[in-house]
Amino acid sequence: METVVPAPAELVVEAGDAARRDGVVRRLLGNRKGAFGLAVLVVLVVVAAAAPVLAPHPPNELHLTDQLKPPSSTYLFGTDEVGRDVLSRVMYAARPAIGAGLVTVILAAVVGALTGLVAGYRGGAFDAIVMRVWDTLLAFPAIFLAIGIVSVLGPGWINAVLAIAILNMPVFSRLVRASTLAVRSREFVAASQAIGCSEWRIMATHIFPNCLAPLVVQMAIAAPEAILVEASLSFLGLGSQPPDPSWGNMLSAAQGYLYRSGWYALFPGLAITLVVVGMNFFADGLQDALDPRRTRSA
Repeated sequence: METVVPAPAELVVEAGDAARRDGVVRRLLGNRKGAFGLAVLVVLVVVAAAAPVLAPHPPNELHLTDQLKPPSSTYLFGTDEVGRDVLSRVMYAARPAIGAGLVTVILAAVVGALTGLVAGYRGGAFDAIVMRVWDTLLAFPAIFLAIGIVSVLGPGWINAVLAIAILNMPVFSRLVRASTLAVRSREFVAASQAIGCSEWRIMATHIFPNCLAPLVVQMAIAAPEAILVEASLSFLGLGSQPPDPSWGNMLSAAQGYLYRSGWYALFPGLAITLVVVGMNFFADGLQDALDPRRTRSA
């Protein structure tokens, strides 16, 4: 008679996690908005990583005899006021854009999640102080607060990224705090406290995993906003500094040539629009994939 050996609990848990991940990916790819947004994100990453290979010219190479040339077979997106290839600069400008989206979201998520987790679990004076600090930041319009922070720190891409990260910290902190408050009264948390688990272990292994799904969705939502704010700061001369290419400073430089060469501003503007819309679609698709009930109710 054949003996059936039951699978270890760890293997069952791993199989369940893998099945859930496969389900999330399948639902994301099955969502037209999510699939389009994912495609835009992949193209953005590839263009940013392979810009030295894909770009037809170095971004700061001058062709003084080809100033403000219209799109042609030599310059697919035309040239700027000093003869630099606009296509090459648009490609290289994807680097500060994706860097702003990635770095700011990670920094804001780490600080916001940590403060929100501790504030929601411990409560008391620490919770009150942290929330009042975040409320103070939320009281100011985002772009004006970013301009103020960069004005104090000085113009530059790093300071712009730091300012955008500070803008997003309150949102992540409040989100994680709300999830923590909903979970900390559950039975498994009480059981962990009863067997003597430390507060940090309870927060790290029992509470934080229940905050991951909304945290990931918020990261996907915050990334296109960070890219847009970085472009706005660069447009105002507070972000990436010339001659380094940025979609924002390219739009700023194109202002004086709109009637003579409209394509100069057209292509950086289209790049910003496509990336922001695509990443917002990706965030919507990811939210639907992580919460199937939202799709069914819709």
